[in-house]
Amino acid sequence: MSINVLDEDIERVAKDEGLEPAFIRQGMEEGTIVILKNRLHQWAQPAGVGKGLKTKVNVNLGTSPDRVDFDLELKKLRISMELGADTVMDLSTGGEIRDLRIEVLKEAKIPVGTVPIYEAVCRLAQQRKSPEQMTKESLFSVIEDHLKSGVDFITVHCGLTRRALPIIDEKRRITGIVSRGGSFLYRWMKHNHKENPLYEYYDELLDMAKEYNATLSLGDGLRPGSIADSTDRTQVEELLVLGELVDRAREKGVQAMVEGPGHIPIHEIRANVMLEKKLCHGAPFYVLGPLVIDCAPGYDHIVSAIGGAVAASAGADFLCYVTSSEHLSLPDLQDVREGLIASRIAAHAADIAKGVKLADQRDNLISRARKSFDWEQMISLSLDPEKARKKRGKIGSDFQKCTMCGEFCAMRGNML
Repeated sequence: MSINVLDEDIERVAKDEGLEPAFIRQGMEEGTIVILKNRLHQWAQPAGVGKGLKTKVNVNLGTSPDRVDFDLELKKLRISMELGADTVMDLSTGGEIRDLRIEVLKEAKIPVGTVPIYEAVCRLAQQRKSPEQMTKESLFSVIEDHLKSGVDFITVHCGLTRRALPIIDEKRRITGIVSRGGSFLYRWMKHNHKENPLYEYYDELLDMAKEYNATLSLGDGLRPGSIADSTDRTQVEELLVLGELVDRAREKGVQAMVEGPGHIPIHEIRANVMLEKKLCHGAPFYVLGPLVIDCAPGYDHIVSAIGGAVAASAGADFLCYVTSSEHLSLPDLQDVREGLIASRIAAHAADIAKGVKLADQRDNLISRARKSFDWEQMISLSLDPEKARKKRGKIGSDFQKCTMCGEFCAMRGNML
């Protein structure tokens, strides 16, 4: 695959991963590695996603129709960068969406993703029009505007085609279509009796992405929204189409990754990763969770971390975080912090399992600090130093022990 990514970005990713640039280039040529970096988002750190690289973590932020607070969303961006997020996605659906996107891109020193169809539909709503009144031209103009503004990767639900409509209409699922983009396109196709414009005019979309070195994140508009709906005919039908679209992207020299489920019981996760890798020819896999149970509202960051660790250890490349507010409300700053750390824990655990180069380096250093009772080193190496320091500070001034074991600490009594 002929690609236009800058050599300096390839070399920067290679350095961050502890690998040779030739390894990154080969993966990009094969389509198993993508580098998220729009050529216009020059101040962003490029993120490599794919085979042989560290598992990356994304944070979602953005407004809703019921809660528009740009200052809060920008604070979410800052805390995400501070705590080590690899990317953010602005999924705004409320207020002046474009204005927030521009502000996010100005501040973001990491790649930014968006879902342009959200803005296309919101623009219609502001004109008191329905999603069914969207045109190919209105949708593609929004996509182009996102890419021109510097967005590094865009979610586009190209794999939901008219061929899937009879399967969807069988209504065998408990939760039906849970993807907002998927639901918009389903309604549009049913009403207009036309093919999904993102599929029908896919070549135009590829030309746009190539111009800006942007990556297409091929969205799963038919992902399962409950474990009862997992790995069903509807989900697999879309995955088959996504495999075709990955091939077409590679033929045009466009980077593409594939988005995955959703809600998947833990024993089906490895099979889902294998299916994506097989049907989509090794394309990087970006999983939305996955959530392994449905009955833990308020704790879905933990549910997601369990699924994310299993998925990434099985070969998934990119985790989208989930917060404790999932299915309940728009997350606040604390939700973002906890959701990001939970997802980073999952990614790190998976990297150790996969044998990613230098993955266990931090763990070995922190273990040595524990052995030598170097509390400050231990805290500074932790994924969330602020929380670790607060917990440690509760014991008072004796920094030679913790209150779990006190004088009976096994390592104090056996200094080998």
